[in-house]
Amino acid sequence: MSAEAKLQTAVAYLVPAETVVETSGTGARYELGPLAGKPVLIVLRIDDIVEQESLEVSVWGSADGADWGAHPLFAFPQKFYRGMTLAALDLSQRPEIQFLQTRWEVNRWGRGYPRPYFKFAVEIQELTAP
Repeated sequence: MSAEAKLQTAVAYLVPAETVVETSGTGARYELGPLAGKPVLIVLRIDDIVEQESLEVSVWGSADGADWGAHPLFAFPQKFYRGMTLAALDLSQRPEIQFLQTRWEVNRWGRGYPRPYFKFAVEIQELTAP
């Protein structure tokens, strides 16, 4: 993908903005529609977190919205802090994929509040060449 690729302004969400989680989970299935078979930008935004915990987010693909396979299309590196992480995913390599789903695993250790706490979102938008 070109370093000069530009972002479209239309942003959709695999995990809605301001989502708060304390346990591992799975997001709703997202129908790609016109994004199917195109390069997309996936953005993980972590807005709030407490110390001594981690978040692992993966993106899964499906042709029918039911069978998600044995492995994710993409997994973000394990996160421990607030911030934004961008990833390009070229769906032209997998034209059969019509649906995406986000899954996350949370972990907490140490003292203090016993449950993990994250406020995050996962965005998707099309990447286009200039």
